[in-house]
Amino acid sequence: MLLSNKKNSPVVNLALTGLMGALVYIATMFFKVEIPVGADRTMVGFANVFCVLSGLILGPGYGGLAAGLGSFLFDITGGWFSSAGVTLITKGLMAVICGAIAWSGKEQKVSRLIVAAVTGSLSYCVMYLGYSFFELLISGSAPDAAAIAMMTKAGATLFNAVVADVIAVPLFLAIRGALQRSHLWRGGKPGAAM
Repeated sequence: MLLSNKKNSPVVNLALTGLMGALVYIATMFFKVEIPVGADRTMVGFANVFCVLSGLILGPGYGGLAAGLGSFLFDITGGWFSSAGVTLITKGLMAVICGAIAWSGKEQKVSRLIVAAVTGSLSYCVMYLGYSFFELLISGSAPDAAAIAMMTKAGATLFNAVVADVIAVPLFLAIRGALQRSHLWRGGKPGAAM
């Protein structure tokens, strides 16, 4: 993906996917504040920055894999086991959507990157909040109580989305610039002909 040597690109792509997945995991594990929401909890942190960044750097396929697996591994090891499968899908889809939009044109213009990041983040917000509301109802919460709990979760989730978009796009531009100077990013996308 980043290197033009096609023989090494699957290995490089998997290595970068593993690296981005590890960054998602580390950001989720160490750079967060957990917020109790009744019997449930939510968190504010920097994991979504790296989920969005995965989509921007690696594209929809590898980016979605990195974001989904990194988040899934955190849930398995960080005490959120019951939501691990949903997290794998929702965080993965956030990066897939972001990467698909960012990589949809010939060039990755800043305006396209911003739209990609915002769309990916907001789609995650909708998926996460929808799942959380449904989970509260199934666990026996009254609809009014679930709606009140969702206000706290919505605030934290939207805050995370804004932080992710504000940090990930400029960080991506800096990384892309460094890769271009190192001749590891060719043209408008990784691996494209110069």
